[in-house]
Amino acid sequence: MRRFTGDRLLVATHNRGKLDEIAHLLEPFGITVIGAAEMSLPEPAETETTFVGNARIKAHAAARATGLPALADDSGLSVEALGGAPGVYTADWAETGSGRDFGMAMERVWRELESASAPEPRRAEFRCTFVLAWPDGHDEVFEGCMPGRIVWPMRGDQGHGFDPIFQPEGSDLTFGEMDRWQKNRISHRGRAFEKLVAAFDR
Repeated sequence: MRRFTGDRLLVATHNRGKLDEIAHLLEPFGITVIGAAEMSLPEPAETETTFVGNARIKAHAAARATGLPALADDSGLSVEALGGAPGVYTADWAETGSGRDFGMAMERVWRELESASAPEPRRAEFRCTFVLAWPDGHDEVFEGCMPGRIVWPMRGDQGHGFDPIFQPEGSDLTFGEMDRWQKNRISHRGRAFEKLVAAFDR
């Protein structure tokens, strides 16, 4: 495994909530996080059909454009009774044409589960893939998964995305009811991050 030895890391996301979570996770390692928006980077088209494929697109595009090592995350919610949807299209389900509305997207998930007469518990999982890419084209991949269930109505105003309808396995709270520290200890992103830290030369 190639190790990351620098102290500045570009995080290839325009999602403020995701950037804040990653910055919080990296804080103990003394690494300064720079977001894609700060570097005025465009969002590349995510044309792959897997989380790792889309994370690679984002990480390598950012590393090539800036000459900095870049970390990209592709993550999403997969609902068992919906055949794994929304999956890699998680953000697309929230797209309105003028921004993203995750309230609308969560309502769609529930509506489709109801239409399918999906039995309880309505199992789902959050998946996260980190790709750490260098300007020379090398990358390392780290993956994490958090199983759980879909609940309704929405609960909590913490986190981002589909967090208010996802109750992780072993918890009575949704991700939307947990503070950042609680969530990061158990989340799909936290689990992938545990593997990522092995690449830090610290």
